[in-house]
Amino acid sequence: MLRFEHAPKGEWQDVSQEDWQDWRWQLKHRLTRLTDLEGRIELSEDERKGALLAQTRLAMAITPYFFNLIDKNDPECPIRRQVIPRIQELERAPHELDDPCGEDAHSPVPGLVHRYPDRVLLLVTDRCAAYCRYCTRSRMVSGNDEGGVFRPQVDQALDYIRAHPEIRDVLISGGDPLLWTDAKLDRLLGRLREIEHVQFVRIGSRIPVFLPQRITPGLVDVLRKHHPFWLSIHMNHPMEATAEVKEACGRLADAGIPIGNQTVLLRGVNDQLPVMRELLHRLLAMRVRPYYIYQCDPIRGTAHLKTTVQAGIELMQGLRGHTSGYAVPNYVIDAPGGGGKIPINPQYVEELTEERVVLRNYEGRIFTYEQGQAVT
Repeated sequence: MLRFEHAPKGEWQDVSQEDWQDWRWQLKHRLTRLTDLEGRIELSEDERKGALLAQTRLAMAITPYFFNLIDKNDPECPIRRQVIPRIQELERAPHELDDPCGEDAHSPVPGLVHRYPDRVLLLVTDRCAAYCRYCTRSRMVSGNDEGGVFRPQVDQALDYIRAHPEIRDVLISGGDPLLWTDAKLDRLLGRLREIEHVQFVRIGSRIPVFLPQRITPGLVDVLRKHHPFWLSIHMNHPMEATAEVKEACGRLADAGIPIGNQTVLLRGVNDQLPVMRELLHRLLAMRVRPYYIYQCDPIRGTAHLKTTVQAGIELMQGLRGHTSGYAVPNYVIDAPGGGGKIPINPQYVEELTEERVVLRNYEGRIFTYEQGQAVT
């Protein structure tokens, strides 16, 4: 059986357990400046410069809980690479974009993205508990100097959803909507549930990973009221799968809330098969279904974190047939410019005719499926 360890309190040993488990205390004591890091971790020169200049692209914020998952003795620790800025973030490759998924071009209302026929993305905040250094929406989150001010128009967005009966699925994201108060979330979910043609409501959040203390019984009771309700979380490395996260996901699962996980493929974080396989197994043990592996979006300043698509395909080849089907997510590219999610898979079809299909299995062995007299 997989073991799940509690995160250490580190230098916060003198903090009472009541405060440490209080999500508001965690938010209030986030590490947001270079001076917060100095003395706590030995920074490289690239990290020092990155922390000094973080506000020019994407603010830095790390909860004490998540900071303590960093292996201070490993300069390339996979947790560290995700949340401590580096000066390379200010570099821009020719193919990198401010809005790689083309969300702004599909936004009929500020904060609403209508890219797929029957579903919309509702962005309700520009704040997160901590900031991923590869954030797709770095143009609009964290109040950075270049992105301007993001002002979602929730009332206007709800009017748009009401006026478009083809919309059956609403994904609430941001920023992180679970930073809202229980009462505010309850009101929003209730208003969505009043729209007859909205069948499916879900929230995308990294709060259960960055700030599992936020998954309180009160929050779970609010979410439970609005079934059918789904939650998508974001975990990238097995070190993030702590006992605290397992307990938080357990409270959600016990309330009948299905949880899926979205992983971003990152160099030096999860681009090795043993690491990815352990992550996926830990997710299943927490009752979280691995849902997507995303190829890192071409957001500017992320070249130092990107892998190749070939590396992603090799990972999928190492998973398919070598672990439980439930543990194998979809590997996708969110097509630059707004093309939506496109699945990328190893090629298993060697030949396809009206008479037969020649297939290659996970071992590389060849099999033939005879189509026979197909009905047309």
